[in-house]
Amino acid sequence: MITNLNWTATIVFVFFFLLVTVLGFIAARWKQGDLTDLHEWGLGGRRFGAWISWFLIGGDLYTAYTLIAVPALVYSVGAYGFFAVPYTVIIYPLLFTAFPRLWRVTHRNNYLTAADFVLGRYSNPWLELAVALTGILATMPYIALQLVGMERVIEALGFHGDGWMQQLPLTIAFVILALYTYRSGLRAPAMIAFVKDAMIYIFVLAAIIVIPVQLGGFGHIFEAAAAAFAKKGGATGLTLQPAQVMPYITVAIGSALAIFIYPHSLTGILSANGPDAIRRNAVALPAYSLLLGLVGLLGLMAYAAGVAPKNPQDVVPQLILKSFPDWFAGFSFAAIAIGALVPAAVMSIGAANTFTRNVWKPFVNPALTGPQEAFVAKLMSLIVKVGALAFILLRPPAFAIDFQLLGGVWMAQCFPAIIFGLYTRWFDGRALLAGWAVGMVVGTWLSWGAEKWVNMHSVFGQFSAFNGLIAVVLNIVVAAALSAVLGSPALDQTRAEDYEGLPIKA
Repeated sequence: MITNLNWTATIVFVFFFLLVTVLGFIAARWKQGDLTDLHEWGLGGRRFGAWISWFLIGGDLYTAYTLIAVPALVYSVGAYGFFAVPYTVIIYPLLFTAFPRLWRVTHRNNYLTAADFVLGRYSNPWLELAVALTGILATMPYIALQLVGMERVIEALGFHGDGWMQQLPLTIAFVILALYTYRSGLRAPAMIAFVKDAMIYIFVLAAIIVIPVQLGGFGHIFEAAAAAFAKKGGATGLTLQPAQVMPYITVAIGSALAIFIYPHSLTGILSANGPDAIRRNAVALPAYSLLLGLVGLLGLMAYAAGVAPKNPQDVVPQLILKSFPDWFAGFSFAAIAIGALVPAAVMSIGAANTFTRNVWKPFVNPALTGPQEAFVAKLMSLIVKVGALAFILLRPPAFAIDFQLLGGVWMAQCFPAIIFGLYTRWFDGRALLAGWAVGMVVGTWLSWGAEKWVNMHSVFGQFSAFNGLIAVVLNIVVAAALSAVLGSPALDQTRAEDYEGLPIKA
C-alpha cells in the first residue's frame, strides 16, 4: 500500500490535514452558541460577517472536484470546458438583488431553509416536500464528487492497495470530517475555509506563474494544446465550434439558475449576519471566478508539459508532481483535499437542516423540540456522509459523476418557487408544484441517454440546449398557466415588510 509512497509530500499533506482537523474541533467554541439549537449548529447563529461569509460561500462553491474536473474537462475538449467561468459570474447580480430579500424574510420568520420559506409563502406542504427532497437528492452525489477529488490526490501521493485497503485513507479522512462536523456544525467549515482558501490561492498563483516559465510561456502552451486538439479532432479546440455556442450559453445560464438554490449554497448565504454581508459578497466573489479561469488553464498546460494521464481527472495531480518539488506537491494536494472537506461539510449540514425541518418534523414527528431538531440534523449529517462514501466504495466514480449531471437539472426546477416567490405572490402553490413535477420528469427524461446520462438535447432540430434550461422553461409555462386558472387563495404567512426595510443585524 505504501511501497511507492512519496514520503515528503505525504508528511506535508498529513500536517495540513491534521491542522484543519484540530481547527474543526475547536470551532465549536468559536462565536460560541448553544449547539443543541439547530439555528446555532446548522447556521452558525447567523453571525458570520462579510469577511467570513466570503471565505465560507467561496469555499463552498469552489470545491476539490472543481479543481480536478474543470482542468480535466479543458484537457479533454478545450474551450467548452470553460463554461463554468461565465456561469459563476452571471449569477452574482441575482445574488446581489434577490438573496438579501431571502435572508430578510427567513430571519424575520425564523426560517432555516428554502423549503421553510416556500411553505410560509405558499402554505403548500407538498411543494415544501418537493423542494426539500430535490435538494437532498441533488446534494448526495455532489458530496460523493468531493470524495473523487480527494481520491485523486491521495492516489497521487502513492497510496495504492487492493479491495477495502485502497479506500482506507479516504474513509479515515471522511470519518474525521464526520466527527468534527457533528460536534461543531457550520462553525467547523467556516473556520477551516480560511485555511483552505488561502492554500488554494497560493497553489493556483504558484502554478500559473511557475509552470508557464518552465514551459516557455503561454504562447508555447497554447500552441501545444492547439496541436493536440487538432490531432484529436471532433468537438475540441482552443475556441468554440459553431455547434457548441448555444450549448455553451444554455449550460451556463441553466447552471447559474441552480447553483445558489442548492441547500449548501443557501446554508452559507443564510448564515450571514445581514443583507449587507450578502451584497458585499456578491461584489467580491467574482475573484473566485478569476481563480477558476486560471485553474482551467492547467488543463492546457498539461499538453505542453507532456502529461498524458489515462484518466483526465489525473491531469492536475500529475502536472503538480512534474512541475514542483515534493514538499510543494504535498502542500498543493493538501489544498485540494481540504477543498473537499469544506464543501462536503456544508453540503451535509445543508441536507441535514432540510431533512430535519422539511421532511422529518412536518411529516414524521411534528412535536419535535429544539434540541431534538438539532440531534436529528446531526444524525442526518452523518447518514448523508455515509451515503456519499457508499457512492464511491460501491459504484465506480463515473456513476456518481453522471448522476451529478442531473443535480443542476433538478435544482433549477426549484428556482421558480423560491426566486419568483421573493417578488410576487401571484403564482399558486399547486401550480408551482405541477410545474416542478413537469420540469423534473422532462429534465430527467431528456438526460436519460441510451448508454449514459447526457446534459444536452436538440430543440426543434435547430440547436442543442442544456436539459435543465429546457425543463425549467416548461416548468414556468405550466406554473404560470395553472396559476392564471387557479389563482392564489392559500394563506401567505409572510408579510410585505418582511422583504424590505432597513438592513437588519442578527
